[in-house]
Amino acid sequence: MKLTYVIKFVGAMDRAVAFHRDTLGLPLKFASPHWSEFATGETTLALHPASEKNPPGTVELGFGVPDLHTFFEEMSAKGVVFSMPPTKQDFGGMLAQLVDSEGGHISVSTA
Repeated sequence: MKLTYVIKFVGAMDRAVAFHRDTLGLPLKFASPHWSEFATGETTLALHPASEKNPPGTVELGFGVPDLHTFFEEMSAKGVVFSMPPTKQDFGGMLAQLVDSEGGHISVSTA
């Protein structure tokens, strides 16, 4: 299991991109109204619009695993609660979301 990205939920994408790029000096990979990414080494920092479920300033971790279905089965057997089972996404990949010990969501995809 490897930390592959961190999603920060933001209230204003343009303002957040400018802050991370211009003020912090992070290299921008790409920006869009719905998803922006910065090159930050092995782990990508992604910005996503905030919502009622994910207010501005909240963060979600994203891990990569070799086999998402095996991971899902093993974690489910350990009693881990998934808010979303492995599901094909619009971007073409598979993604699952589990609920951590503090009630936060963690995304898991195939590495």
